[in-house]
Amino acid sequence: MTTDSAIIRRSLDEPSAFAELFDRHAHAIGRFAAQRVGAEAGKDVLSETFLVAFRKRASFDHAWESALPWLYGIAARLIRKQRAGEARQWRSIAAAARIAERGDDGALRRAEEQADAAALTGRLAERIAALPPRDRDTLLLYAWHDMTYEQIAAALGVPVGTVRSRLNRVRRRFADLHGGAAPGGAIGREEGRDGRVEQGA
Repeated sequence: MTTDSAIIRRSLDEPSAFAELFDRHAHAIGRFAAQRVGAEAGKDVLSETFLVAFRKRASFDHAWESALPWLYGIAARLIRKQRAGEARQWRSIAAAARIAERGDDGALRRAEEQADAAALTGRLAERIAALPPRDRDTLLLYAWHDMTYEQIAAALGVPVGTVRSRLNRVRRRFADLHGGAAPGGAIGREEGRDGRVEQGA
C-alpha cells in the first residue's frame, strides 16, 4: 500500500492527491476532535486540520511513513485554542455520570458494578478536565488513540522523555482511581507501549 509520505510527496506536484490522506485519516482525526471539543466544534477542527496540513505539506518530515502523528499534532494545536470548551465538555461528561449514578426517574439503582462504573467515569472526567492542556493531550493520544511514545512526541513536537514524564505525572494523579486506571485503562500499566518498563519521572 502507498505510504502517507509518498502521497504527500506526490501532492506537491499533484495537489488533488492530498485527498487520499483525508480519506485515510479523517475518521480518526474527526473522532479525536469530537471527543475533545464536542461533535459540532470537532467538525470545524477536522476541516481546519486538513486545510493546515495541505498548506504545510511541504514541511512534512518524510522520515515518518504515516502522517497520523503529524495530523494529530495539528489537531491538538487547534484544539488548544478551544480548550475552555474542551474543559466544559469533560465537565458535562462528569455531570452526566453523576446523574446516571443516581438513576433515572426515581428507579432503583442499577447493579452495583454499573453504579461504580458511573462514579469512576465521573471522577475520571473531572480529573481530565482539571489536567493542564499539554498533559491532557498526551494522555488522550496515548489512551484513546493507541499511539506510541515516539508518535506522541512527533505529534506534539516534544522529546520522548517529555511524553514519559507527562504520562507518569498523570499516572500519579489518577493513582487512587481503581489502582491507577485512566481512560481505556492504559495509564494503569507499568510497561509502556514501546515495550520499555517505566520507572517514573
